[in-house]
This record gives sequence, C-alpha cells and structure tokens, in this order.
Amino acid sequence: MKTVYFVRHAKSSWDNATIKDFDRPLNERGLRDAPEMGLKLKQLDAKIELIVSSPAKRAYTTATYFAAALGISPDQVVSEPRLYEAMSEDVLEVVGGLSDEFDTVAIFGHNPTLTFIANLFTEDFIDNVPTCGVFRVDANVPSWNQFVENSGRLTEFHFPKQFYH
Repeated sequence: MKTVYFVRHAKSSWDNATIKDFDRPLNERGLRDAPEMGLKLKQLDAKIELIVSSPAKRAYTTATYFAAALGISPDQVVSEPRLYEAMSEDVLEVVGGLSDEFDTVAIFGHNPTLTFIANLFTEDFIDNVPTCGVFRVDANVPSWNQFVENSGRLTEFHFPKQFYH
C-alpha cells in the first residue's frame, strides 16, 4: 500500500506587488493554519515518512510547519522544482519516481493542479482544494511507479475551516 497526502500551501500574502510569485510568503492566516493543520494530521495518526515540496516560499514554508508538527526535521523536507508551476502529470511523475523504501509521503504544491489531482482519485467532484487543504490518496500498489490515475482512491479531505474558523 502506498499513501500520499497532497497538501496545498497555506494562505500567502499579496501585500507586496513587487515580490515575484515564487517568493511570496505566507500571510498571517497561513502562518496560523500551517502549524494547526500539521497538528491535525498528527492527531489523525498520519505516518508520513517523507515530505516533498515545491520550492516556492509559500509551499516550502507550509511543508516545514507540517514537518515540525509531525516530528520530522525541517532539513529533511525535500525541495522538488518540478512541483512549482506543475501540471498533474508532473506531480504524478514526481510521485512515481519516489523510493519504494517509503510507504507514506506528503507532497506540497499548488492549485489548480492539486484540485485536478484530487478529482483523479474520487468519484465525488471537488470544486477546490482550499489553501492548506489536505487530501489523502491510498493506492494498493507495491511500487510508486504504479501510482497513477485511478490506481488509488481519495480517503480523506481536510481543510482549516472544518476545524478552526
């Protein structure tokens, strides 16, 4: 069994129009939601062994907050450039290339790609994965290279407003 927690970065700041998209930081709400949602995953007993994140500041920062909440060293968060401005095929290619030594991973990325991916693994329609939203996909496959569209199913979907607002 292979499990992926796909996580959309927390809410980012648009206060400074001169900052490049890649460098946008989290805003106040994002700085609150990221650690709270990381703790929520810990409470749900997520056994994440590897965190792979888009290198964009807002995604990578979100990933480090989740890592801290899950007891994973922030320097073990892997930055993967292919997750920034990625299409769903790019994200699934990253997942397919993971080492089979890991059974449960978290991928931190961006919309609209993550919403599209969520809909690849569910019969329900998900209109939007909100900022700091998390969905879990379980696939009964022995190897990550078999983790493809329809190989698994969405088993959990969480976002901050369900718990905190």
